[in-house]
Amino acid sequence: MRILVYDVAADSGGAATVLQSFYEEFCKDRDNEYVFVLSVFRLETKPHIEVVNIPWIKKSPLHRLYFDQVVAHRLVKKYRIDQVLSLQNIELPRAGVPQVVYEHNALPFAEYRFKPWEALRPWMTQQILGRMMKASIRRAKKVLVQTNWMKAEIARQCQIPENRIEVKLPAVEMLKTDPWRLDEKKPVFFYPANASAYKNHRTFLKACQYLQKAGYKDYQVIWTVAGDENKGMQAIKKEAEEWKLPIAFRGPMSRRELFDLYASSVLVFPSYVETIGLPLLEAKSAGGWILAADCLYARDCVGDYPRAAFFETFDSKTLGRMMRRWLKRIEK
Repeated sequence: MRILVYDVAADSGGAATVLQSFYEEFCKDRDNEYVFVLSVFRLETKPHIEVVNIPWIKKSPLHRLYFDQVVAHRLVKKYRIDQVLSLQNIELPRAGVPQVVYEHNALPFAEYRFKPWEALRPWMTQQILGRMMKASIRRAKKVLVQTNWMKAEIARQCQIPENRIEVKLPAVEMLKTDPWRLDEKKPVFFYPANASAYKNHRTFLKACQYLQKAGYKDYQVIWTVAGDENKGMQAIKKEAEEWKLPIAFRGPMSRRELFDLYASSVLVFPSYVETIGLPLLEAKSAGGWILAADCLYARDCVGDYPRAAFFETFDSKTLGRMMRRWLKRIEK
């Protein structure tokens, strides 16, 4: 069988990691032939794997649209493709052959529904791209997902049988750490996340305000945002400074730094939209305590982990009370 692997979006980060993992898997498969259609990400050609790079796709959204709608399906005929594997959440238009679609965007299937005035881009993903994705799923021969909760939600929302959906866990390297240990004199609460609205930093901020009002001050919070990413995060940083909260806006960290913190802090994870919630699995591998928003993805990842506790997504007081477990009150 000749399989076209379609992923012109991937160039770095998680998408590139997923692409690389499929490539390494297919390098071992000598029973099939593969054609990888990519933009700028480079892979090595093998006797049974051909790599086609088309960098002009990245010039603009119009270039991408033209390629998707006009050029891509021609490659199916050119390379005599029997099946398409799309790693881009949606099928290749007008391919004319059976397709397998890899779904890794959780937004259309998440419990939380965005309002356009709250966060325009996530709303568009749910209301516009999400409908396209669901229609694509219904047409697909098979759907690949990363988690059990995604499998259940796709089957329910798209009304397709679960035997058409396969859970394919991403390959993730867990770094070794020292045994988990928290500084009792000044405990650290850690949140590795970007500045997207659904990462829900504000609930964490309000939990810290609750603790300060109750007289708890001798602790530290570390976030992997710099505080200048967008207007929402700038407002949060300004409020944290006005309240003199012990929140350090560290910015991005290396994986080694992340794992060292997993082993010496309590992970607080209030995000309400995730596909897999990778930091939860990473903190679990380090034996750390976890306080997570009570969402489907979190229950799927660490629902049976004895050191995980859950709070209602926007309930900052409950989160503050849970954090209080590791704090000593500073008497005024």
